[in-house]
Amino acid sequence: MRRVVRQSKFRHVFGQAVKNDQCYDDIRVSRVTWDSSFCAVNPRFVAIIIEASGGGAFLVLPLHKTGRIDKSYPTVCGHTGPVLDIDWCPHNDQVIASGSEDCTVMVWQIPENGLTLSLTEPVVILEGHSKRVGIVAWHPTARNVLLSAEKYAGTNCSS
Repeated sequence: MRRVVRQSKFRHVFGQAVKNDQCYDDIRVSRVTWDSSFCAVNPRFVAIIIEASGGGAFLVLPLHKTGRIDKSYPTVCGHTGPVLDIDWCPHNDQVIASGSEDCTVMVWQIPENGLTLSLTEPVVILEGHSKRVGIVAWHPTARNVLLSAEKYAGTNCSS
């Protein structure tokens, strides 16, 4: 019996690491164990959930700001618990929503040129969840429609 070995089209393809000045460096990414990407990107900014004492916070960096990020860089901090998820509004590049362990969703307006001072006052606070808010997502085509959800930890039942 004759075996056919198929050759890979990608055997001569190699990746190349980017230079340090094109990376984000020295960011304390959150250590909360949650199913989230811990970041969100739009055409102008990248937002990264970070480790913060006394509550939850995230960084909002202009895409052109790369390299080492100073520990004193301004943050978006208004939650009393760790931030679990963030999502940029698809219709406005300066609006971002965050969901947290404190059972709230906050909508933030980021200044035109990014943060120069820490942002502590959200545009709106959405309350009503009885458990931590693990998912926030803007509707891709309808304006001002935001989904927020708690992660369900169900039990297996048998009768």
